[in-house]
Amino acid sequence: MQKKRTLGFGLALTFLIAGCGELGQVEPPETAEDVRIVYIAKNVGNPYFDAIHAGFRQASAELGFEFTTTAPATPDATSQIPYVREQIQRGVHVISISPNSTDALNRVFRQARDRGINVLSVNSDITGSEDYRDGAILPMDFDLTGESQIELLGSLIDYEGKFAILSATTDAPDQNYWIEGMKAALEEDPKYENMELLTIVYGDDEPEKSLREAEALLTRYDDLRGIIAPTTVGIDAAARAVENAGRAPGVQVTGLGLPNQMRRFVENGTVEAFALWSPYRVGYVAGYKGVKLAMGELEAAEGSVFSTDEFGEFEMRANAVTIAGPPLIFNRDNIGDFDF
Repeated sequence: MQKKRTLGFGLALTFLIAGCGELGQVEPPETAEDVRIVYIAKNVGNPYFDAIHAGFRQASAELGFEFTTTAPATPDATSQIPYVREQIQRGVHVISISPNSTDALNRVFRQARDRGINVLSVNSDITGSEDYRDGAILPMDFDLTGESQIELLGSLIDYEGKFAILSATTDAPDQNYWIEGMKAALEEDPKYENMELLTIVYGDDEPEKSLREAEALLTRYDDLRGIIAPTTVGIDAAARAVENAGRAPGVQVTGLGLPNQMRRFVENGTVEAFALWSPYRVGYVAGYKGVKLAMGELEAAEGSVFSTDEFGEFEMRANAVTIAGPPLIFNRDNIGDFDF
């Protein structure tokens, strides 16, 4: 209860003093133990972000930095702004965030960086607005995600049939980028010429709305062969809808999901295969990168290298992007090997 009262006061204080003058510079940390890192997820209640939290906590245990997390109730484009402002008031050293928009946060990010706070985009990037953050940690090479999702569904439906996409919000930068990659693959690769994208629907990363959207797809399209849900909330909802309707394996559900979340559907045959990466690894790498940047031991530039205890060295790409790891395909043969 005390934590909730403190958070509410912090948000209220943020609104009261916003625009009342510039704050001073955040004092640089002398040791890793002095570093304070916050992670702001897209919204509460999404198990995917719990796995990112676990990675941050492990990095914190190894390096000694202070780690906290917060998130808005809904993943609206502007819902994270007061949470970022609150952390600016706190004077943290690193604001790591999974952004709900590619540009709605630019102004508040600039305010944070003006105070000497490092801003890291975690799990997705603010494409086109990279100058407003210090770096990004992506789960995999997102240029390949969209095409890889089409290939995975194609392999499940013999590269023939009609399918739909169940996404997060209309503004979600990562999902929108992947969907563009899916469309490009369908248009450019003759391998997919017999696959037809019927529609894209949005469940706003809310379980019940996502379930309703998936159920509506099944009702609307008798000849539906597949649903791609590139969001952990969406793929769970799509699997539940197909299971409840008894439409497996006629309707193949795939996308991006957590193995612990999807295990039952794989084991009972509702879902044959889906993909993801390790969100734990994303948080872990972000923790190390954040500390190195806050300590002034790492330059946010292409070619810069930093090391982690568990996963070794990482070299930054253009725009200070770090790729945390390769994608994984989960199926009945290997899903028991993973616990996140």
